[in-house]
Amino acid sequence: MLTALVAGTTDPAVLAELARGRLRTKRPALRAALAGRFRGHQAFLVSQMLAHLDDLDEAIATVTTQIEEVLRPFAAVVERLDTIPGMSQRVAEVVVAEIGTDMTVFPTDRHLASGAALCPGHHESAGRQKSGRTRKGNRWLRAALVQAALGAIGTRDCALAARYRRLVRHTGHNKAVVAVAHALLVTIYHVVARETVYTEQGAAYFDARHAERVTQRAVHALERQGYRVVLERAA
Repeated sequence: MLTALVAGTTDPAVLAELARGRLRTKRPALRAALAGRFRGHQAFLVSQMLAHLDDLDEAIATVTTQIEEVLRPFAAVVERLDTIPGMSQRVAEVVVAEIGTDMTVFPTDRHLASGAALCPGHHESAGRQKSGRTRKGNRWLRAALVQAALGAIGTRDCALAARYRRLVRHTGHNKAVVAVAHALLVTIYHVVARETVYTEQGAAYFDARHAERVTQRAVHALERQGYRVVLERAA
């Protein structure tokens, strides 16, 4: 296409035949649209734009090759992270670049989440949460995790997607996505630290964990009142 434009071709039929992908099914409409509308100076301008795109593609390829070379020692970690729902190779590469692969620098997953500023704040009054805003942290890591979270919430039979669906009703889309991004970061911590791959817990995982926490809070509240609690599941 670039060769044709540089040569100054303005024939609508010739230009329409240069269409690619889905546009090829619309060649009659393209011929009609280009008739008498695409002149020499326009061909020159488009050729300059396409040449610039070619330069950008070449630069991207060069940088990509360099990134792959630098990340070669961490290829196994990137491959394990790629097993997590929502994660892609590119997102995994960003995560490795931002947090490294030595999780011993973070005593727990909470320390990692705190360092990444993906821990929602908890400001409560009379038992009601007033704010859940996160602090400003590593924007590159946050952007990568949010992108992964958006991919994860569309995955079927996935614990992370189920967590989003449970939270979005009460917190709204944005906060629910950040909560999934936080869960992803915790998962990343354990996958890297244990040198293992992701194991899907199922759509009911977070609901079951939430129910267990509610039960334990109720038991502890009664115990603080001096009661001895014995739990027995109803038939």
